[in-house]
Amino acid sequence: MSEPGSLLIVDDSDASREALARYFRQHGFDVAVGRDGRHALELVRGGRFDAILLDVVMPGVDGWQMLQRMQERYGSIPVIMFSGKVEESSPGDAERRGARGFVGKPFDPQQLIERARALVPV
Repeated sequence: MSEPGSLLIVDDSDASREALARYFRQHGFDVAVGRDGRHALELVRGGRFDAILLDVVMPGVDGWQMLQRMQERYGSIPVIMFSGKVEESSPGDAERRGARGFVGKPFDPQQLIERARALVPV
């Protein structure tokens, strides 16, 4: 049996982050969580992730800045961006910046599971 896919979920909302983590764990993923961009960069530096779900709007290091720093330092970990501020972000923005996709909030959790499974073996 293979190891579950390793997923990092980054969101500054405790409730959202923990709900997503619980949902993905129930669907067979190995999940770590980051509370903001700086914390997530520390986790990426110290671990190996098959993919990252990354909120765009966060204090300090936002999702776009984190995506850029990760690409510069660690290569191409697949990233799916998500945001409640869809008017400030778009799937086209995400792809131009190197993400593998974008999902607007509120989202269907099953949609995220399907996108993550396309990137991460479970």
